[in-house]
Amino acid sequence: MSSNPAAELALPISDDALAARLRERMAVVEAALFEHAQSRAPYVTEAARHLLSAGGKRFRPLLVLLAAEAGHRAASEEVVTAACVVEITHVGSLYHDDVMDEASLRRGADSANSRFDNHVAILTGDFLFAKSSELTARLGADAVRIQAETFTRLVEGQILETVAPGPDDDPLQHYLDVVAGKTGSLIATSARYGARFGGASAEVEEALTAYGEIVGAAFQLSDDILDVASESVESGKTPGTDLREGVPTLPVLMARASTDPADARLLELLDADLTDDALHAEALDLLRKHPAMQEARAYVVARAEEAKALLVALPEGSVRTALEAFADVVAVRSA
Repeated sequence: MSSNPAAELALPISDDALAARLRERMAVVEAALFEHAQSRAPYVTEAARHLLSAGGKRFRPLLVLLAAEAGHRAASEEVVTAACVVEITHVGSLYHDDVMDEASLRRGADSANSRFDNHVAILTGDFLFAKSSELTARLGADAVRIQAETFTRLVEGQILETVAPGPDDDPLQHYLDVVAGKTGSLIATSARYGARFGGASAEVEEALTAYGEIVGAAFQLSDDILDVASESVESGKTPGTDLREGVPTLPVLMARASTDPADARLLELLDADLTDDALHAEALDLLRKHPAMQEARAYVVARAEEAKALLVALPEGSVRTALEAFADVVAVRSA
C-alpha cells in the first residue's frame, strides 16, 4: 500500500470536523486507487502501483473532496470516483514525465523507467490513462468531455515544454502556457469535479474551476522561485537544480528580459553550460540578487490574491477558509 498516510492532509485545514471528514474520505480514495490500478496480469499491476506506492501528497484528490464540501452531496460515490480519476491521470503523467526527463528517482523511490524500462513506463502510463477514462465514463458524458479537454491541455503542455518558443513568441508567455497546461488544467478539473459531483451550484463550480486553474499554476511557479531562493536544508532539494539543467523558470525568464547593461554577466551565464560547479554557483548568486526574484514573487502573490477573490462565490465557512489558506500558502512559499 501507499506510504502516504490518510492522516496527513496536503491542504491547511483548521476546522477539526472538516479535517476528520476529509481524512476519512481520503482513506477510502487511497484504497480505491490501488483497486483501480489492478490488472489481470500481475506484472502490469506491479508496474501500475509502483508510483502509487511511492506516496505523494495526493493534493488533487484532496481538492476534489474539499470542493465537494461546497455542495450537499460531499460524501457521494461520484466524488470518490472523481478523486480517483484526477489522481490516476496525474500519476499516469508521471510515468511519461520520468521517461522524458530520464529521471532515476521519483518521490524518493526508483522511477518507473529505472525500475522497469522506458517501454514499460510509457505503456504503464497509457494503462493508467485508460483506467482513468474507464472511471470517468461512470460519471457521465459531460465528465468524459471535461476529462478529454483536460487531457488535451495536459498533453499539449508537455509537448510545448519540449519545444522552444518561436522567434515571434514571448518566451515568458510560452512558459506560462506550459505551466497552465501541465499543472493548472488538472487542478482546475479537480476543483470542478468536486463542486459538480458534490452538488454545488453552477456559480460555485465556475468559481472553483477558475480558482483551481490559478492556484495550480501559481503553486508550480512558486516552486520555480524556491529552486533559486531556498537552501537545500530548507527545501530538501539541491538549490538551482532547474538552473543547472537549463530548464526555463519564472525568475530566469524574467531576468532574461532585462536590458540593463549591468546584467550582462548573468545573461552570459544563463547561456553557458551550468553543469560546471563554479559557473553554476556564480549564476545562482547573481540570480538570487536580481530584481527578477522580487518580480517573480510579486507575480505569484498577485495570482494567489486573484484566486482568493474568486472565492466570494462560496459562503463564509470552513471550506472557503481552507481554500483561502491554501492560496496564502502558495504566496508565502514564494515570499
